[in-house]
Amino acid sequence: MERLQKILAGAGVASRRKCEELILSGKVQVNGETVTELGTKADPAADVITVDGKPIGAEKKLYLVFNKPKGVITSASDPQGRKIVTDYLKGVKERVYPVGRLDYDTEGLLLLTNDGEFAHLLTHPKHHVPKTYFATVKGVPHGDDLEKLKKGIMLEDGITAPAEVEYHDVDPEGKFATISITIHEGRNRQVRRMFDAISHPVSKLKRISFGDLYLGNLKRGLYRHLTKEEVDGLYKQARSASSTPAPKRK
Repeated sequence: MERLQKILAGAGVASRRKCEELILSGKVQVNGETVTELGTKADPAADVITVDGKPIGAEKKLYLVFNKPKGVITSASDPQGRKIVTDYLKGVKERVYPVGRLDYDTEGLLLLTNDGEFAHLLTHPKHHVPKTYFATVKGVPHGDDLEKLKKGIMLEDGITAPAEVEYHDVDPEGKFATISITIHEGRNRQVRRMFDAISHPVSKLKRISFGDLYLGNLKRGLYRHLTKEEVDGLYKQARSASSTPAPKRK
């Protein structure tokens, strides 16, 4: 017997959080009876479990890394008709969804999967899996400004955890700088807001790694399947991070 939301996520219905929403909204049935209580358990081998009347089935697990271009929505659909990430997944028949988000103007490494447990593990705040970005900003921040980011900086939704920050490229004329920044949180537009807070707004943002997985030379707009070793490595890192205290704010 397993929790219903875990069964749904494992069958590739959606992320575990989204599966919980489906249960609460009365869209899930077990043996013909609607279930709306989280924590309800079922036996996937013996019980008939449906979502909106359609039986779930165990899908082949897919794990993809995609180099998201700027101007693409990290979503399954967009009412405004803009490009979404799944538009680029030609040849992928299974329904996959993003692990976390990259905003419309941000490019780079995006994970997609139909493994809800995998997605939950990598995005849950307690696991603080590191993510590294190249942020091209206006002007050249002084070392003191970068120290503020390293120690944690106050935003409207609270102080950030310490970040790992270093110069990657500096314009000789001082018009811009590209900063490598590694964060352990996943707040909305966090990196952009951190640089806004030190008065060096971001003009270009690219995620280059998620945990130990790097974008490498994957071309913009293309995807590839993760290897078993890469998937196992991300699982291991997330589980290890969950037992390690988050970076302390100074």
